[in-house]
Amino acid sequence: MPVYKYVAKDQSGKTHKGTVESEDRAAVLDKLRTDNLIIISVDETAPASKRMRFGRGNVKIDDLVVFFRQLATMVDAGIPILGALDILAQQTESEKLKETLVRVKDDVETGFSLSNAFAKHPRIFSNLYISMIKTGETSGMLDEILDRLALYLEKTSALQKKIKAALVYPAVVTVMALGITVLLLVKVIPVFKNIFSGFGAALPTPTLLLIGISDLFRKYFPAILSLTAAGIFILRKYINTKKGRLQFDRFLLRLPVFGILFTKISVSKFARTLSTLVKSGVPILSCLEVVAKTCGNSVFEMAIDEVRMSVREGESIATPLEKSKVFPPMVVKMISVGEQTGELEKMLSKIADFYDAQVDAAVSGLTSMIEPLIIAFLGVVIGTIVICMFLPIFKISSIINM
Repeated sequence: MPVYKYVAKDQSGKTHKGTVESEDRAAVLDKLRTDNLIIISVDETAPASKRMRFGRGNVKIDDLVVFFRQLATMVDAGIPILGALDILAQQTESEKLKETLVRVKDDVETGFSLSNAFAKHPRIFSNLYISMIKTGETSGMLDEILDRLALYLEKTSALQKKIKAALVYPAVVTVMALGITVLLLVKVIPVFKNIFSGFGAALPTPTLLLIGISDLFRKYFPAILSLTAAGIFILRKYINTKKGRLQFDRFLLRLPVFGILFTKISVSKFARTLSTLVKSGVPILSCLEVVAKTCGNSVFEMAIDEVRMSVREGESIATPLEKSKVFPPMVVKMISVGEQTGELEKMLSKIADFYDAQVDAAVSGLTSMIEPLIIAFLGVVIGTIVICMFLPIFKISSIINM
Protein backbone atom coordinates (compact mmCIF):
# COMPACT_ATOMS: atom_id res chain seq x y z
CA MET A 1 0.00 0.00 0.00
CA PRO A 2 1.40 3.49 -0.87
CA VAL A 3 2.79 5.69 1.87
CA TYR A 4 1.97 9.42 1.90
CA LYS A 5 3.90 12.17 3.66
CA TYR A 6 1.75 15.05 4.82
CA VAL A 7 2.12 18.53 6.29
CA ALA A 8 -0.96 20.14 7.86
CA LYS A 9 -2.01 22.67 10.48
CA ASP A 10 -4.65 22.42 13.18
CA GLN A 11 -7.13 25.14 14.18
CA SER A 12 -4.60 26.72 16.56
CA GLY A 13 -1.99 27.03 13.80
CA LYS A 14 0.31 24.25 15.03
CA THR A 15 2.06 22.35 12.22
CA HIS A 16 1.66 18.58 12.04
CA LYS A 17 3.91 16.35 9.94
CA GLY A 18 3.74 12.60 9.47
CA THR A 19 3.25 9.64 7.18
CA VAL A 20 0.21 7.46 6.61
CA GLU A 21 -0.47 4.32 4.56
CA SER A 22 -3.52 4.55 2.29
CA GLU A 23 -4.87 3.21 -0.99
CA ASP A 24 -4.82 6.63 -2.67
CA ARG A 25 -4.19 10.33 -2.08
CA ALA A 26 -7.91 11.11 -1.91
CA ALA A 27 -8.31 8.83 1.13
CA VAL A 28 -5.44 10.66 2.88
CA LEU A 29 -7.04 14.04 2.18
CA ASP A 30 -10.37 12.74 3.47
CA LYS A 31 -8.74 11.46 6.69
CA LEU A 32 -6.91 14.74 7.34
CA ARG A 33 -10.09 16.76 6.80
CA THR A 34 -11.93 14.41 9.19
CA ASP A 35 -9.26 15.25 11.78
CA ASN A 36 -10.05 18.97 11.26
CA LEU A 37 -6.59 19.68 9.86
CA ILE A 38 -5.78 22.34 7.26
CA ILE A 39 -3.83 20.53 4.53
CA ILE A 40 -0.61 22.12 3.29
CA SER A 41 0.86 19.23 1.26
CA VAL A 42 0.38 15.50 0.70
CA ASP A 43 3.06 13.65 -1.30
CA GLU A 44 3.59 9.97 -2.00
CA THR A 45 6.84 8.50 -0.70
CA ALA A 46 8.35 5.04 -1.19
CA PRO A 47 5.90 2.13 -0.80
CA ALA A 48 5.69 0.56 2.66
CA SER A 49 7.55 -2.54 1.47
CA LYS A 50 10.57 -0.41 0.41
CA ARG A 51 10.85 1.81 3.46
CA MET A 52 13.62 1.34 5.95
CA ARG A 53 12.54 -0.64 8.98
CA PHE A 54 13.93 -0.22 12.45
CA GLY A 55 14.03 -2.75 15.25
CA ARG A 56 13.89 -6.49 14.88
CA GLY A 57 10.87 -8.53 13.95
CA ASN A 58 7.22 -7.53 14.11
CA VAL A 59 5.27 -6.42 17.16
CA LYS A 60 2.99 -9.23 18.29
CA ILE A 61 -0.60 -8.47 19.15
CA ASP A 62 -0.02 -9.91 22.65
CA ASP A 63 2.70 -7.29 23.22
CA LEU A 64 0.25 -4.55 22.21
CA VAL A 65 -2.38 -5.96 24.57
CA VAL A 66 0.06 -5.74 27.49
CA PHE A 67 1.20 -2.26 26.42
CA PHE A 68 -2.29 -0.74 26.16
CA ARG A 69 -3.46 -2.45 29.35
CA GLN A 70 -0.49 -1.10 31.32
CA LEU A 71 -0.75 2.35 29.73
CA ALA A 72 -4.45 2.48 30.72
CA THR A 73 -3.56 1.56 34.31
CA MET A 74 -0.83 4.22 34.52
CA VAL A 75 -3.03 6.96 33.02
CA ASP A 76 -5.83 6.02 35.45
CA ALA A 77 -3.31 6.23 38.32
CA GLY A 78 -2.41 9.79 37.31
CA ILE A 79 1.04 9.08 35.89
CA PRO A 80 1.90 11.61 33.11
CA ILE A 81 1.96 10.22 29.55
CA LEU A 82 5.68 10.91 29.14
CA GLY A 83 6.52 9.03 32.33
CA ALA A 84 4.26 6.12 31.38
CA LEU A 85 5.81 5.83 27.90
CA ASP A 86 9.31 5.93 29.40
CA ILE A 87 8.49 3.13 31.88
CA LEU A 88 6.79 0.95 29.27
CA ALA A 89 9.63 1.43 26.76
CA GLN A 90 12.10 0.13 29.35
CA GLN A 91 10.12 -2.96 30.34
CA THR A 92 8.67 -4.20 27.04
CA GLU A 93 10.26 -7.37 25.65
CA SER A 94 9.69 -6.39 22.01
CA GLU A 95 12.73 -4.60 20.64
CA LYS A 96 10.74 -2.98 17.84
CA LEU A 97 8.02 -1.76 20.19
CA LYS A 98 10.69 -0.40 22.54
CA GLU A 99 12.31 1.69 19.78
CA THR A 100 8.89 2.88 18.60
CA LEU A 101 7.86 3.98 22.09
CA VAL A 102 11.09 5.95 22.46
CA ARG A 103 10.24 7.81 19.24
CA VAL A 104 6.65 8.33 20.34
CA LYS A 105 7.87 9.74 23.67
CA ASP A 106 10.20 12.16 21.83
CA ASP A 107 7.32 13.34 19.62
CA VAL A 108 4.99 13.85 22.59
CA GLU A 109 7.78 15.77 24.31
CA THR A 110 8.00 18.16 21.35
CA GLY A 111 4.26 18.91 21.44
CA PHE A 112 2.55 16.13 19.50
CA SER A 113 -0.60 14.62 20.96
CA LEU A 114 -0.40 10.90 21.76
CA SER A 115 -2.66 9.98 18.83
CA ASN A 116 -0.61 12.04 16.35
CA ALA A 117 2.62 10.56 17.69
CA PHE A 118 1.21 7.04 17.21
CA ALA A 119 0.01 8.00 13.70
CA LYS A 120 3.65 8.37 12.61
CA HIS A 121 4.06 4.58 13.05
CA PRO A 122 1.23 3.06 10.96
CA ARG A 123 2.95 -0.35 10.81
CA ILE A 124 2.34 -0.80 14.54
CA PHE A 125 -0.52 1.54 15.41
CA SER A 126 -3.39 1.22 12.95
CA ASN A 127 -6.11 3.77 12.20
CA LEU A 128 -8.34 1.87 14.62
CA TYR A 129 -6.01 2.56 17.56
CA ILE A 130 -5.45 6.16 16.54
CA SER A 131 -9.17 6.93 16.10
CA MET A 132 -9.99 5.53 19.53
CA ILE A 133 -7.10 7.29 21.28
CA LYS A 134 -7.96 10.59 19.59
CA THR A 135 -11.53 10.22 20.89
CA GLY A 136 -10.19 9.41 24.36
CA GLU A 137 -8.01 12.54 24.34
CA THR A 138 -10.94 14.71 23.25
CA SER A 139 -13.42 13.28 25.75
CA GLY A 140 -11.01 13.09 28.70
CA MET A 141 -11.59 9.32 28.96
CA LEU A 142 -8.20 8.18 27.69
CA ASP A 143 -7.70 5.54 30.40
CA GLU A 144 -11.11 3.97 29.69
CA ILE A 145 -10.54 4.02 25.92
CA LEU A 146 -7.10 2.41 26.30
CA ASP A 147 -8.58 -0.31 28.51
CA ARG A 148 -11.34 -0.88 25.95
CA LEU A 149 -8.72 -1.08 23.20
CA ALA A 150 -6.75 -3.69 25.17
CA LEU A 151 -9.93 -5.76 25.61
CA TYR A 152 -10.63 -5.51 21.88
CA LEU A 153 -7.11 -6.70 21.06
CA GLU A 154 -7.44 -9.62 23.50
CA LYS A 155 -10.58 -10.80 21.72
CA THR A 156 -8.94 -10.26 18.32
CA SER A 157 -5.92 -12.30 19.43
CA ALA A 158 -8.21 -15.12 20.59
CA LEU A 159 -9.94 -15.10 17.20
CA GLN A 160 -6.60 -15.23 15.35
CA LYS A 161 -5.53 -18.24 17.40
CA LYS A 162 -8.77 -20.02 16.50
CA ILE A 163 -8.13 -19.33 12.81
CA LYS A 164 -4.59 -20.72 13.08
CA ALA A 165 -5.92 -23.81 14.82
CA ALA A 166 -8.29 -24.35 11.89
CA LEU A 167 -5.74 -23.84 9.12
CA VAL A 168 -2.26 -24.73 10.40
CA TYR A 169 -2.93 -28.38 11.30
CA PRO A 170 -4.34 -29.49 7.92
CA ALA A 171 -1.68 -27.45 6.11
CA VAL A 172 1.17 -29.14 8.02
CA VAL A 173 -0.26 -32.63 7.54
CA THR A 174 -0.86 -32.01 3.81
CA VAL A 175 2.72 -30.80 3.33
CA MET A 176 4.01 -33.89 5.15
CA ALA A 177 1.85 -36.13 2.95
CA LEU A 178 3.19 -34.50 -0.22
CA GLY A 179 6.74 -34.78 1.13
CA ILE A 180 6.35 -38.51 1.78
CA THR A 181 4.87 -39.03 -1.69
CA VAL A 182 7.76 -37.17 -3.35
CA LEU A 183 10.28 -39.16 -1.30
CA LEU A 184 8.72 -42.45 -2.44
CA LEU A 185 8.74 -41.35 -6.09
CA VAL A 186 12.32 -40.03 -6.07
CA LYS A 187 14.13 -42.45 -3.73
CA VAL A 188 12.19 -45.64 -3.06
CA ILE A 189 10.64 -46.56 -6.44
CA PRO A 190 14.01 -46.38 -8.34
CA VAL A 191 15.39 -49.02 -5.92
CA PHE A 192 12.49 -51.35 -6.72
CA LYS A 193 12.95 -50.61 -10.43
CA ASN A 194 16.55 -51.88 -10.29
CA ILE A 195 15.40 -55.02 -8.46
CA PHE A 196 12.62 -55.70 -10.97
CA SER A 197 14.93 -55.15 -13.96
CA GLY A 198 16.75 -58.38 -13.05
CA PHE A 199 13.57 -60.46 -13.25
CA GLY A 200 13.64 -60.54 -17.04
CA ALA A 201 9.85 -60.63 -17.33
CA ALA A 202 6.98 -58.25 -18.02
CA LEU A 203 5.84 -56.34 -14.96
CA PRO A 204 2.17 -55.65 -14.08
CA THR A 205 0.68 -52.56 -15.77
CA PRO A 206 0.14 -50.60 -12.49
CA THR A 207 3.81 -51.14 -11.58
CA LEU A 208 5.02 -50.02 -15.03
CA LEU A 209 2.79 -46.95 -14.82
CA LEU A 210 4.15 -45.99 -11.39
CA ILE A 211 7.76 -46.52 -12.51
CA GLY A 212 7.06 -44.32 -15.55
CA ILE A 213 5.68 -41.57 -13.30
CA SER A 214 8.74 -41.87 -11.07
CA ASP A 215 11.12 -41.61 -14.07
CA LEU A 216 9.34 -38.54 -15.40
CA PHE A 217 9.26 -36.93 -11.98
CA ARG A 218 12.99 -37.51 -11.39
CA LYS A 219 13.93 -36.36 -14.88
CA TYR A 220 11.91 -33.15 -14.76
CA PHE A 221 12.03 -32.52 -11.00
CA PRO A 222 14.02 -29.23 -11.30
CA ALA A 223 11.60 -28.01 -13.99
CA ILE A 224 8.57 -29.01 -11.94
CA LEU A 225 10.02 -27.26 -8.88
CA SER A 226 10.81 -24.11 -10.89
CA LEU A 227 7.37 -24.01 -12.51
CA THR A 228 5.68 -24.52 -9.14
CA ALA A 229 7.72 -21.71 -7.56
CA ALA A 230 7.05 -19.43 -10.55
CA GLY A 231 3.33 -20.23 -10.40
CA ILE A 232 3.16 -19.40 -6.69
CA PHE A 233 5.12 -16.16 -7.26
CA ILE A 234 2.84 -15.03 -10.11
CA LEU A 235 -0.27 -15.95 -8.13
CA ARG A 236 0.92 -13.95 -5.11
CA LYS A 237 1.72 -10.97 -7.33
CA TYR A 238 -1.75 -11.12 -8.85
CA ILE A 239 -3.42 -11.49 -5.45
CA ASN A 240 -1.59 -8.35 -4.30
CA THR A 241 -3.41 -6.34 -6.98
CA LYS A 242 -6.82 -4.86 -6.16
CA LYS A 243 -8.63 -6.98 -8.76
CA GLY A 244 -6.72 -10.13 -7.82
CA ARG A 245 -7.37 -9.71 -4.11
CA LEU A 246 -11.09 -9.23 -4.74
CA GLN A 247 -11.31 -12.37 -6.91
CA PHE A 248 -9.24 -14.41 -4.44
CA ASP A 249 -11.32 -13.30 -1.43
CA ARG A 250 -14.54 -14.02 -3.34
CA PHE A 251 -13.15 -17.49 -4.14
CA LEU A 252 -12.37 -18.09 -0.44
CA LEU A 253 -15.93 -17.22 0.57
CA ARG A 254 -17.29 -19.72 -1.98
CA LEU A 255 -15.13 -22.63 -0.81
CA PRO A 256 -17.07 -25.57 0.64
CA VAL A 257 -16.82 -25.71 4.45
CA PHE A 258 -14.00 -23.13 4.63
CA GLY A 259 -16.12 -20.43 2.96
CA ILE A 260 -18.63 -20.46 5.82
CA LEU A 261 -15.80 -20.21 8.33
CA PHE A 262 -14.21 -17.23 6.52
CA THR A 263 -17.60 -15.49 6.38
CA LYS A 264 -18.12 -15.94 10.12
CA ILE A 265 -14.62 -14.63 10.84
CA SER A 266 -15.18 -11.48 8.76
CA VAL A 267 -18.61 -10.83 10.34
CA SER A 268 -17.11 -11.28 13.81
CA LYS A 269 -14.30 -8.79 13.04
CA PHE A 270 -16.78 -6.30 11.57
CA ALA A 271 -19.14 -6.44 14.55
CA ARG A 272 -16.40 -6.41 17.21
CA THR A 273 -14.50 -3.50 15.67
CA LEU A 274 -17.59 -1.39 14.93
CA SER A 275 -18.96 -2.06 18.43
CA THR A 276 -15.69 -0.96 20.05
CA LEU A 277 -15.46 2.22 17.96
CA VAL A 278 -19.12 3.19 18.44
CA LYS A 279 -18.84 2.64 22.20
CA SER A 280 -15.71 4.80 22.24
CA GLY A 281 -17.59 7.71 20.66
CA VAL A 282 -15.86 7.70 17.26
CA PRO A 283 -18.06 9.31 14.53
CA ILE A 284 -19.94 6.66 12.53
CA LEU A 285 -18.37 7.57 9.16
CA SER A 286 -14.89 7.28 10.65
CA CYS A 287 -15.96 4.00 12.28
CA LEU A 288 -17.01 2.50 8.97
CA GLU A 289 -13.82 3.70 7.28
CA VAL A 290 -11.68 1.96 9.89
CA VAL A 291 -13.86 -1.18 10.00
CA ALA A 292 -13.59 -1.66 6.23
CA LYS A 293 -9.82 -2.02 6.57
CA THR A 294 -9.92 -4.47 9.49
CA CYS A 295 -12.50 -7.06 8.41
CA GLY A 296 -9.81 -9.04 6.55
CA ASN A 297 -11.69 -9.64 3.29
CA SER A 298 -11.94 -7.27 0.30
CA VAL A 299 -15.49 -8.45 -0.52
CA PHE A 300 -16.63 -7.27 2.92
CA GLU A 301 -14.43 -4.18 2.61
CA MET A 302 -16.18 -3.19 -0.62
CA ALA A 303 -19.61 -3.77 0.94
CA ILE A 304 -18.72 -1.66 4.00
CA ASP A 305 -17.38 1.15 1.79
CA GLU A 306 -20.74 1.20 -0.02
CA VAL A 307 -22.48 1.32 3.37
CA ARG A 308 -20.30 4.30 4.34
CA MET A 309 -21.25 6.16 1.16
CA SER A 310 -24.94 5.46 1.79
CA VAL A 311 -24.72 6.57 5.43
CA ARG A 312 -23.03 9.78 4.31
CA GLU A 313 -26.10 10.44 2.15
CA GLY A 314 -28.42 9.95 5.12
CA GLU A 315 -29.38 6.27 4.97
CA SER A 316 -29.31 3.87 7.92
CA ILE A 317 -26.57 1.22 8.24
CA ALA A 318 -28.92 -1.75 7.93
CA THR A 319 -30.45 -0.83 4.54
CA PRO A 320 -27.21 -0.83 2.46
CA LEU A 321 -25.96 -3.84 4.45
CA GLU A 322 -29.00 -5.78 3.28
CA LYS A 323 -28.48 -4.66 -0.32
CA SER A 324 -24.88 -5.89 -0.31
CA LYS A 325 -26.02 -9.55 0.04
CA VAL A 326 -22.76 -10.22 1.90
CA PHE A 327 -23.92 -10.12 5.52
CA PRO A 328 -26.23 -12.80 6.94
CA PRO A 329 -29.89 -11.71 7.38
CA MET A 330 -29.68 -12.15 11.16
CA VAL A 331 -26.83 -9.62 11.36
CA VAL A 332 -28.73 -7.09 9.25
CA LYS A 333 -31.89 -7.53 11.35
CA MET A 334 -30.06 -7.10 14.67
CA ILE A 335 -28.27 -3.97 13.43
CA SER A 336 -31.61 -2.57 12.23
CA VAL A 337 -33.13 -3.19 15.68
CA GLY A 338 -30.07 -1.62 17.33
CA GLU A 339 -30.42 1.53 15.22
CA GLN A 340 -34.14 1.82 15.95
CA THR A 341 -33.73 1.36 19.71
CA GLY A 342 -30.57 3.44 20.04
CA GLU A 343 -28.56 0.43 21.25
CA LEU A 344 -26.42 -0.23 18.18
CA GLU A 345 -23.25 -0.83 20.21
CA LYS A 346 -24.98 -3.43 22.39
CA MET A 347 -26.41 -5.27 19.37
CA LEU A 348 -23.03 -5.28 17.63
CA SER A 349 -21.40 -6.66 20.76
CA LYS A 350 -23.98 -9.48 20.86
CA ILE A 351 -23.37 -10.24 17.18
CA ALA A 352 -19.61 -10.37 17.80
CA ASP A 353 -20.01 -12.71 20.79
CA PHE A 354 -22.37 -14.95 18.83
CA TYR A 355 -20.05 -15.22 15.83
CA ASP A 356 -16.99 -15.75 18.03
CA ALA A 357 -18.80 -18.79 19.44
CA GLN A 358 -19.75 -19.83 15.91
CA VAL A 359 -16.12 -19.60 14.78
CA ASP A 360 -15.04 -21.67 17.78
CA ALA A 361 -17.61 -24.37 16.96
CA ALA A 362 -16.72 -24.29 13.25
CA VAL A 363 -13.01 -24.68 14.01
CA SER A 364 -13.65 -27.67 16.28
CA GLY A 365 -15.90 -29.29 13.69
CA LEU A 366 -13.47 -28.56 10.87
CA THR A 367 -10.54 -30.08 12.75
CA SER A 368 -12.59 -33.19 13.56
CA MET A 369 -13.65 -33.54 9.93
CA ILE A 370 -10.31 -32.81 8.25
CA GLU A 371 -8.27 -35.26 10.32
CA PRO A 372 -9.95 -38.46 9.02
CA LEU A 373 -10.02 -37.03 5.47
CA ILE A 374 -6.27 -36.45 5.51
CA ILE A 375 -5.63 -39.90 6.99
CA ALA A 376 -7.81 -41.41 4.26
CA PHE A 377 -5.91 -39.45 1.60
CA LEU A 378 -2.58 -40.65 2.96
CA GLY A 379 -3.85 -44.21 3.08
CA VAL A 380 -5.06 -44.16 -0.52
CA VAL A 381 -1.96 -42.50 -2.01
CA ILE A 382 0.72 -44.37 -0.08
CA GLY A 383 -1.28 -47.59 -0.12
CA THR A 384 -1.58 -47.43 -3.92
CA ILE A 385 2.18 -46.89 -4.29
CA VAL A 386 2.98 -49.79 -1.96
CA ILE A 387 0.57 -52.17 -3.72
CA CYS A 388 1.94 -51.24 -7.17
CA MET A 389 5.48 -51.93 -5.98
CA PHE A 390 4.65 -55.25 -4.36
CA LEU A 391 2.48 -56.64 -7.17
CA PRO A 392 5.54 -58.17 -8.92
CA ILE A 393 6.68 -59.71 -5.62
CA PHE A 394 3.23 -61.24 -5.13
CA LYS A 395 3.67 -62.82 -8.56
CA ILE A 396 7.38 -63.52 -8.18
CA SER A 397 7.03 -67.26 -8.56
CA SER A 398 5.26 -66.99 -11.91
CA ILE A 399 7.71 -64.31 -13.12
CA ILE A 400 10.80 -66.39 -12.21
CA ASN A 401 9.36 -69.54 -13.91
CA MET A 402 8.73 -67.71 -17.20
